[in-house]
Amino acid sequence: MPEACFDSRASVGYLTGVHPEAAWESVRMKREAVAMSVESVTLEVPQVKTIRLRWPEGYDPQFQTGQFITCFWPDEPDYKRAYSLSSCALDRGFYEFTVRRDGKMGTRLVDWIKPHQQLMVLPPAGKFLPVFEPGKHLLCLAGGSGVAPFRGFVREATRRQLDTRITLLFSVRRPDEIIFEREFRELAAQNPRFELHVTCTRLQPDEPWPGRRGRIDAAWVREHIRDLPNTVFYACGPNPLVEFIEHLVLNELHVPKTQLRTEKWG
Repeated sequence: MPEACFDSRASVGYLTGVHPEAAWESVRMKREAVAMSVESVTLEVPQVKTIRLRWPEGYDPQFQTGQFITCFWPDEPDYKRAYSLSSCALDRGFYEFTVRRDGKMGTRLVDWIKPHQQLMVLPPAGKFLPVFEPGKHLLCLAGGSGVAPFRGFVREATRRQLDTRITLLFSVRRPDEIIFEREFRELAAQNPRFELHVTCTRLQPDEPWPGRRGRIDAAWVREHIRDLPNTVFYACGPNPLVEFIEHLVLNELHVPKTQLRTEKWG
């Protein structure tokens, strides 16, 4: 049985010949893959599902909200894909990630994954981290399933009752593609420091929609800036959206790179 298939505290201790807790720490430090069972699969909107992976017994990693995990199927160890966590670091006992039916990995996950199946998972990594500091404003810009890490941002800030302001500008094609809409509305009701704003890009003029229409543009972003020196910009989603935000923030607003975090999803 290869080391990448450790699936419990007992098996790790048995295979390595060391105390199970020390063995799990070794796995974490070496960034070895761990087998995790699928606990649930939730259809969020058409073509998008959230997958919950249950941690094996004894597995208790330290990580931060906004990071990603790298997954692969046990029968295809050479084909790996990184996914932003849509759960937060306060969610213990499981990881959640949200995937659109796209590409080889995304299509197989959305079409075929079921509870009790297993995925191999590398520990969380990445620097797309929320700056939870008093007086800061996190201005988050998302396209489609690029909204995934921002659910984690808002969950943590709300549960901890933080003073940090979070504004989410979310671009979708149609109203039925607003991922996590119910949870975001509930979090906004609980957290007066969080605002959700949605814009739809593919509606016909005669289709009903009470909100904004069109892509995220410079004017809309500027509307939501209150204190530029204390604003941290986050952009996650398709390359054109992220590159647009990079240009706007760095070249038009002349904000230092330290106030910008990006993740491109292709």
